[in-house]
Amino acid sequence: MARNAELAELAESIFADSYDKDAAGFDAAAWKACAGSGLTTLTAPDTGGTLDDAAVLLEAAGAWAARIPLAETDLLAGWLARAAGVTVPDGPLAAVVTGPAPGGSGPGGTAGGTLTSTGDTVSGTLTRVPWGRSLAAVVVLDGDRVLVLDASAAAVTEGVNLAEEPRDTLTLTGVTPLASGAAPSGAAEELALRAALARSLLLAGAARGALARAIGYAGERQQFGRPIGRFQAVQQMLAEAGSEVGAASAASAAAARTAQNVGFADPATGFAVAAAKARCGEAATAVARIAHQVHGAIGFTREHDLRLVTTRLWAWRDEDGDESYWTDRVGTAALAAGPDGLWPLVTGRP
Repeated sequence: MARNAELAELAESIFADSYDKDAAGFDAAAWKACAGSGLTTLTAPDTGGTLDDAAVLLEAAGAWAARIPLAETDLLAGWLARAAGVTVPDGPLAAVVTGPAPGGSGPGGTAGGTLTSTGDTVSGTLTRVPWGRSLAAVVVLDGDRVLVLDASAAAVTEGVNLAEEPRDTLTLTGVTPLASGAAPSGAAEELALRAALARSLLLAGAARGALARAIGYAGERQQFGRPIGRFQAVQQMLAEAGSEVGAASAASAAAARTAQNVGFADPATGFAVAAAKARCGEAATAVARIAHQVHGAIGFTREHDLRLVTTRLWAWRDEDGDESYWTDRVGTAALAAGPDGLWPLVTGRP
C-alpha cells in the first residue's frame, strides 16, 4: 500500500504540474516527466510494476485529463511487442488490431484497419489510431504476426474523439517493418481485455475528477446568501455522483487485481473486466450529468475546465467496447456459468 501511495503522489504531482485547461494535443512535458520516472513502462517485466500500480497511475491520468498515451504505450503496445518477442521501441506507442477486433470498430470503437504485404514491405490503412500524429511507432497485430511500424513513415489524416484527443488515420505505402514476430495465442482477446481495463481505469479517474470539480464549485457558488452545496437537493446529487465514482473505482480496481492474480486468459478476468467497463460506462453517464447540473450553464462553456473530464467520460465510455457490448459479455458469461457456477464467477470463491 505504501508503494501505491507513493506512486499516486508522484502521478498526481506530474499531471497537476502539467495541467493546462486551454492546451490540446500531445503533452511533451508530461510525457518526459513520466518517461523519466519509469511510468511509461510501468508494467514491463524488468520494472517490478504491477497492474495494481497501473490502476493507480491511470486513475490519476483520468482525473487530470492527461494528454499522453500511457495505457496505449505500456499496457497495450508494449505488452504486445514483448509477447511477440520483439524489442519495444522507445517513445509513445499505440497498438492496432487489423480486421474485426473484439469490442467493435468504427466511431467510438477501437483502432483497426487492413494491411497487405509485398515482399518485405507492407501497405494499408490504420484507422482511429490513438495519438497517431505523435507516435514513435505502432505495434500491429495482423493475423498471426506482430509488426512494429515506424509511425513517421505513415501519412497522417488527423481526427479526434469527442474529447478532442487524437484518433488519426495512418496510411502506409511500401513501409518496411522495424521488427516482426509471431503473435501469441489469444492475443486479440487479451488486447481487447487490456484496452477495456485501461479505459475503465481512466473512466474511474475522470469521474473522480468531475466529482471533485462539482464539489469545489458547489462550495464556492453562492445563491440566496449561502453556498449551493448547503442545499439538500445539491447534496443529494453530489452523494449520488459520489456513489457512482465509488462503484466505478471499485469495479475497475477489482478487475486490475483479478488480472494481476490470475492473468488475462482466466475466465474470471474476462468477467471482471467486462463488468468494470460496463459499470464505468454507466457511471460516466451519471457523473457527467450531475456535474453539469451542479455547474449550471457555466459548465457547458468551452472556457470551463469541467469539459476536459466530462467529454472524456462521454468519449471513453464508447471506446474499446461500449456499455452494451460489455454488458452482453457479462450476461453471456453468467449464462455459461449456470446456476452452480454463477456465485464463484461473481465472487471469485468456490
